Amino acid sequence: MNKISDKLNLISEAFKSVLYEHDERFLEGMKNNNLAGDDIRKYRLWEWTQGVGLYGYWQMFESTGKIEYLELVEKYYADRFKEGLPSKNINTTAPMLTLAYYCHYKKNDVYLAECIEWAEWIMNDLPKTEEGGFQHITSDTLNDQELWDDTLFMTVLFLAKIGKMTENQDYIEEAKYQFLVHTKYLQDTKTGLWFHGWTFNGHHNFVNALWGRGNSWITIAIPELFEIIEVEASTRKFLLQTLKKQVEGLKKYQDESGMWNTLLDDSTSYLESSATAGIGYGILKACRLGLLDPEYGEVAHKAVAPIMERINSQGLVEDVSYGTAMGRENQQFYKDIPIEPMPYGQAMVMLFLIEAEKNKNRKVIVV
Repeated sequence: MNKISDKLNLISEAFKSVLYEHDERFLEGMKNNNLAGDDIRKYRLWEWTQGVGLYGYWQMFESTGKIEYLELVEKYYADRFKEGLPSKNINTTAPMLTLAYYCHYKKNDVYLAECIEWAEWIMNDLPKTEEGGFQHITSDTLNDQELWDDTLFMTVLFLAKIGKMTENQDYIEEAKYQFLVHTKYLQDTKTGLWFHGWTFNGHHNFVNALWGRGNSWITIAIPELFEIIEVEASTRKFLLQTLKKQVEGLKKYQDESGMWNTLLDDSTSYLESSATAGIGYGILKACRLGLLDPEYGEVAHKAVAPIMERINSQGLVEDVSYGTAMGRENQQFYKDIPIEPMPYGQAMVMLFLIEAEKNKNRKVIVV
């Protein structure tokens, strides 16, 4: 068994316990800022952190075919549906992506009906910004008229997936539009990197933070979108150029260690594992799908060794930054985000190492 396989097994085992750890800091904040006013216990295990984690675990199942991974996903959703789901927002939509993949695999009509209900909420009831962007409303913050780079992964990929599954072209077209409008306001024309957010209330990018994990959502989301749906030539060309320009910027700001900083253009900010793994995964997948020139794969491969070094003996991924709201006062906010093991950290490293295994023989397909 090679080292990557060893590490994958280790972190996937640790994920089983991390997935069910309650984020007490988040729940404490929800006591005073629960926008929906429902039972905050429903949010303990159904938020974006679990959503990203489940997607990584689902990819482990698809990659290995091991029934234990499928069973964990099945149990998770059965328990959550029994408990009752929390109110809908951008972040609580994240677990729906893996649920859609599960529905497609198992042909589960009950879960499919729930997926369609959430998709209809996205289309009709999710608050929209000017120009019809998805407002990044969370469980505890309205974020009026704000676009965040997290949204494409947390909500839009699910909409594309369920659109493909149900042959609903309206869902598919809306998903593509969200990629375009988010690119318009969040990609920095100078570096190709993405700002964390944009607000139509004042028309600015807050503190102009080129946040590492936020950028990783984009590096992941564009290849994922192309794998989920067919994209017409003009939009395809636009998004490929968007991705290429971003990856050029990522290459420029990659630390000599192979990692990326939590603020990509600030070498005094800490090196961060979830951003590095997400960026590495997105680049490698884009190369394998023929979306990027294979030479960019070398950028991602430089990150494999330092990421593996950050998987401790218990299988926990170290140097993962905690959930990060919008920095509104200064960029120091991002430097002060604490570091601790999180489900999304486990998942993003799983995704990266799975893709690194697939890229061993550098086989390239075109979608």
